[in-house]
Amino acid sequence: MIAPPRARGLPPLLHRATFRRYWAAQTVSLFGDQVTVLAMPLLAALTIGAGPAEMGYLTAAALLPNLFFSLPAGAWADRYPRKRHLMIIADLGRAVLLVAVPLLWWAGALSLPLVYAVAFLAGTLSVLFEVAHSSMFAALVPRDDYMQANSLINGSRAMAYVAGPSLGGMLVQVLAAPLALVADVVTYLASAALLSRLDVTDPPVERASGLGMAAGVRYVARSATLRPLLLAATTLNLFNYLFAALFVLYVTTELHVSPGTLGLVIGAGSVGGLVGAAITGPVSRRIGIGPALILGLVAFPAPLILVPLAGSAHVPVLALLVVAEFVSALGVMLLDITSGSVQTAATPQTMLAVVAGFKRTVNYGVRPLGAVLGGALGATIGIRPTLWIATVGALLGVLWVLFSPLRTMRRLPGDPVTADHEPLPADPLTAAPGPTMEPAAEGSRA
Repeated sequence: MIAPPRARGLPPLLHRATFRRYWAAQTVSLFGDQVTVLAMPLLAALTIGAGPAEMGYLTAAALLPNLFFSLPAGAWADRYPRKRHLMIIADLGRAVLLVAVPLLWWAGALSLPLVYAVAFLAGTLSVLFEVAHSSMFAALVPRDDYMQANSLINGSRAMAYVAGPSLGGMLVQVLAAPLALVADVVTYLASAALLSRLDVTDPPVERASGLGMAAGVRYVARSATLRPLLLAATTLNLFNYLFAALFVLYVTTELHVSPGTLGLVIGAGSVGGLVGAAITGPVSRRIGIGPALILGLVAFPAPLILVPLAGSAHVPVLALLVVAEFVSALGVMLLDITSGSVQTAATPQTMLAVVAGFKRTVNYGVRPLGAVLGGALGATIGIRPTLWIATVGALLGVLWVLFSPLRTMRRLPGDPVTADHEPLPADPLTAAPGPTMEPAAEGSRA
């Protein structure tokens, strides 16, 4: 019997109307975000005349909420019974903030302080959305489908990275930067509408006084699963942002690559992300989720060694840059999908938001530190030596996982159900292995 056209070729999760709406909400929002990532800086630079310092303030305004509010927002969201409502409120709030920008521009009242305020408040609502999303994901997706669901969502993210900036640039050129933000407004409204139609049971809420920010931090610190994941990601982020601070400067000034060509190189990396999202599920089933996680921790930073290598004589610069971006983006998807699935599976449902908030606090906190350190080292010892340090240093992140029980994980850990009272549940990797734990081959990655 021939399947209906709608069902043929679709991943099994997309046959379910509830998940399909959830995935569609994530997809449209990710595309809108990529439009804003380009349109907001162009608005500041072209419409208001912001200089280098003002552009730095704008970037900081958007990032600071992650550092300040991720942990408290996660602790609060874990105690709030309706996570879906928080996500809808965040979507509608961001739509209102962004639609105010073209209105203020049309009225001649737009200024840099107002743009900073919009970026900061929208970033705050994004934090609320993301920490609530962690709990909603676990309530909506069966444990056995975590990898497939994360692959679909990260595939949408990779596609947004490919098409979103191009769409944003076209809208800025055709409509002007303030009006281009309306595209993101539409995506937030679409996301809210799709989320409002979800038929999902809200995740459990633990109201015991012992749970909160401190309990979330303690749980991660004691967890044989989550602790090495966080330390690996933090090490990787520190050195990756050290690299990112100098990448564009190095490629354009020392390798003499034009901005247009650089855009094509980065686009090749986005295609690598699409490939990574497609192969992560099969790879993790073939070699185990622990080895696949280790592979991502290596495949993300290792190809970037080709960037400082491209400064050598008689080396095909563009070929090395394309390979570096493509394979690195593939590695990012391997890492994000596997680590996200493990984190969700290894965290009690009543603590998903606060654990996600703690992770965001640490990872976003270390990023500006890496960028500042990269700039300082670049000015002191030179750009190319700093890039070597950054790429080799990022590879050190895998050691946290290589020397942890994650190295031998074949499948996702068992469900850590929170007890009604303290103490918190044992970490699944320190408890007796359940039916979902199978030993991996020696030499597998973190």
